[in-house]
Amino acid sequence: MKSRTLLSCLVIVLAACKPSAEAPAEKAAAPPVEKAAEPVPAPAPTKSSKPQVLVANYPLQYFAQRIAGDAVDVRFLAPKDEDPAFWQPDAAAISAFQGADLILMNGATYSKWADKVTLPESKVVDTASAFANNFIEVRDATTHSHGPGGEHSHNGTAFTTWIDFKQAILQVRAVSEALVKLVPAAKDAMEKNTDALKDEFDALDERMSTVSRRLVNQPLVASHPVYHYLARRYGMNLQSVLWEPDTVLDDKHLADLNGVLAGHRARWMIWEGEPTKENVEKLAALGLQSVVFDPCGNVPESGDFMAVMQANVSALEKAFP
Repeated sequence: MKSRTLLSCLVIVLAACKPSAEAPAEKAAAPPVEKAAEPVPAPAPTKSSKPQVLVANYPLQYFAQRIAGDAVDVRFLAPKDEDPAFWQPDAAAISAFQGADLILMNGATYSKWADKVTLPESKVVDTASAFANNFIEVRDATTHSHGPGGEHSHNGTAFTTWIDFKQAILQVRAVSEALVKLVPAAKDAMEKNTDALKDEFDALDERMSTVSRRLVNQPLVASHPVYHYLARRYGMNLQSVLWEPDTVLDDKHLADLNGVLAGHRARWMIWEGEPTKENVEKLAALGLQSVVFDPCGNVPESGDFMAVMQANVSALEKAFP
C-alpha cells in the first residue's frame, strides 16, 4: 500500500515538472499557436550617404555648415581644449581626412601636421589661396607653450586669417565654390546661403572700420600674437605679449609687459578669452583696461562663430565709443 502511494506521488511530481508549453489535456483539441517570427536584426551602422567634408578649424566648419546645410556632413576633429593650428591628429583622424570627399584647409600654414602626411590633392581646398600674396610673415617670435599641444612659436606665416573680415569673405567664397562642385544639385540654396553669410561679414567689416577710425594713434597690447590680420585691416597699433587669459601673472610677466609699455604707451589689453579677475586687477593697477576679442579658432563654449564675432565687435565699440 505504501509503495502504491509513493508511486502515485512520483507520477504527480513528474507531471508537475513537464514544460509549460505542453497544452493541458482539456485543451488538446485547440489549434496550435504559431510561434512569432524572430525580429530581423537591424543592419549595422554604415557610413552616411552624404558627402563627407573634413575641416581644419572651427571657422571653416561654421562656413561649410552655413552654406551647405544638411546637404553634406561637416566634421571638425580637433579636441575642444587644443588650438587647432598646433593640433597633432592621431592615426584615426588622419585616416578620416584621407577618406573624406572634400578637405577644407585654412591655408597660411595653419595646419602644421598636414606637411607630414599624404592627403589626396584633388580633394584639398586651400581656402586662403586667393590672398596668399598678402600673407603676413612673422619673424623672431618666442617659443612658448599652452594647452596640450606642447611648445611652439608663431614664427612664419600669420595664420588667423579670418579676423580680417574681408579675407573671411574670400574664404567663404572658396568654401562655397568647393561645396557647389561637390553637390551641384544644391547650387541654388548654397549660393543664397553664401550671399547671406557674406552680407553678415560685410556688416562686421563696416562696424570694425568705424571703430578703427577711433583707434588712430591709439597704442594697444594683445595678450597673444594672433591679431596680425585684424591689426593690418583695421589700422591697429598693436604689440603682443605671450599670455593666456588664465596665466598667473608673476613678476616676470609684469616686467615683460612694462618693457613693452616703456615705448608703447598702451591703455588697453586685448585678450583671446575672458581674463581672470586677478589679471584684470593687476593690469588695472598698471593703467591698462581689458577687452576680449576671441578669434574663435575652436568651438566656443556658447553660441556660434558669428555670435562670437558680433560680441567681439560690440566689445570694441563699447571700449572705444
